[in-house]
Amino acid sequence: MDHDLDLSADGGALTAALVDIASVSGEEGPLADAIERALSGLGHLSVHRDGNTVVARTDLGRAERAILAGHIDTVPHAGNFPSTTDAGQGRLYGCGTSDMKSGVAVQLRLAAGLPAPARDVTYVFYDCEEVAAERNGLLRLARNSPSLLAGDFAVLLEPSGGVVEGGCQGTLRAAVRATGARAHTARSWMGSNAIHAAGGIVDVLRAYVPREPVVDGLRYHEGLNAVFISGGVAGNVVPDACEVQVNYRFAPDLLPEDAAARVTSVFAGFEVEILDVAPGARPGLDAPVAAAFVAATGGTPRPKLGWTDVARFAEVGIPAVNYGPGISEIAHTPGEYVELPVIAACERAFRAWLAA
Repeated sequence: MDHDLDLSADGGALTAALVDIASVSGEEGPLADAIERALSGLGHLSVHRDGNTVVARTDLGRAERAILAGHIDTVPHAGNFPSTTDAGQGRLYGCGTSDMKSGVAVQLRLAAGLPAPARDVTYVFYDCEEVAAERNGLLRLARNSPSLLAGDFAVLLEPSGGVVEGGCQGTLRAAVRATGARAHTARSWMGSNAIHAAGGIVDVLRAYVPREPVVDGLRYHEGLNAVFISGGVAGNVVPDACEVQVNYRFAPDLLPEDAAARVTSVFAGFEVEILDVAPGARPGLDAPVAAAFVAATGGTPRPKLGWTDVARFAEVGIPAVNYGPGISEIAHTPGEYVELPVIAACERAFRAWLAA
């Protein structure tokens, strides 16, 4: 079934139309098709397709190029599909309303309504953000067609409540292991219980005081937490191994290798294996184009306490921020919603910035 999008509809109505096209990660085809059809009819844009990622660009020869990026996939539905509107509260409910089809609606409205912006604009609508990194459409596009992601400044329309969130934290996952010696539980003193020894790992976590460094004027709050624990052999065996997986959310003043060294040091005396790590991104608000964007949006920027794809832009030297109408704290929940006035306010801020 083909879906048609009316890009002249207001931001709330367009968000609802996007939400009502199911696009759980890996199933974005119908929505990508609808976005491609809608944008291909606009003569001021060149449109490109890579899998279920759609890119639309102006080519006006402007001195600066901005990238506005948003993912079109959602987490699985939780009894919140299709969308519903509470006019009295000014809210639109449904899967993806905040994360992040309201941001995608803003992108589409801008793409259709600004044929001659003061800055050239690349609009990126990508797939598979909510799943494993190797499936991420933005990462795939960077590998297949890096020229399409060239620019001076990027805005990821992740939910931020209409406030600029600078950079993002890095994230690291590690396995911390305690060892022991097997024995029959009837003669437990002949062995050494690794699960008991893992209490030392938990003690370290309980006593850990997170860093709160200031990076480029924004204060980040780190976190180190146990997320999984495994161990045990049988109901009558003293276990000889126990593993605690920990997640470290680190501020962007640390490189991945620095974060790995800190975790290894914190758990000195235990075996530590770094399982995966993704770098953070510094706020980048000192770039003149970023300062102009902050001025257009108003408000006081805050740090992004989480990891987002702004890190992918930072890795290639493009300053990037998060700014969108959704509410990150309720993303992925059955009661997910977006406040309709904030969609309109974000669009106005983008229009002011792109026209300046």
